[in-house]
Amino acid sequence: MLKPILLVEDNPHDLELTLIALAKSQLANEVIIARDGAEALDYLLCREQYTAREVGNPAVVLLDLKLPKIDGLEVLKEIRNTPALRSIPVVMLTSSKEEQDLLRSYELGVNAYVVKPVDFEEFVRAIADLGIFWAVLNEPPPGSHRYIRPQ
Repeated sequence: MLKPILLVEDNPHDLELTLIALAKSQLANEVIIARDGAEALDYLLCREQYTAREVGNPAVVLLDLKLPKIDGLEVLKEIRNTPALRSIPVVMLTSSKEEQDLLRSYELGVNAYVVKPVDFEEFVRAIADLGIFWAVLNEPPPGSHRYIRPQ
């Protein structure tokens, strides 16, 4: 019963690096990719192209801060304001070291705020650690939806 990881990233280079890092961590979780905030919310709320997806929340949302259509802070705000989504762990994965972004993220209820390392090996290690912690080690809250991968 593996729950997917929702990766919300619009930068093709960062997306590729994150996928490589997750693959190197050898997680069996499926990675769902959303390239903007609107697509992420559509996935989470089972709207638009995601109306027929398996019911259940992801193990974690890896959320970029600066996104087209709807930015990461607005996505986080919507997640925390929606009862069915509120308990999903959200990790802000961003290149922003701005104190106001950090502060606002925690005010809105982010679980972790990770600044993307510039060095490739550090980046791979950071993403692998995130994936392992949130997808494998972290115990989700009671009553959270379980994702069952089709056989």
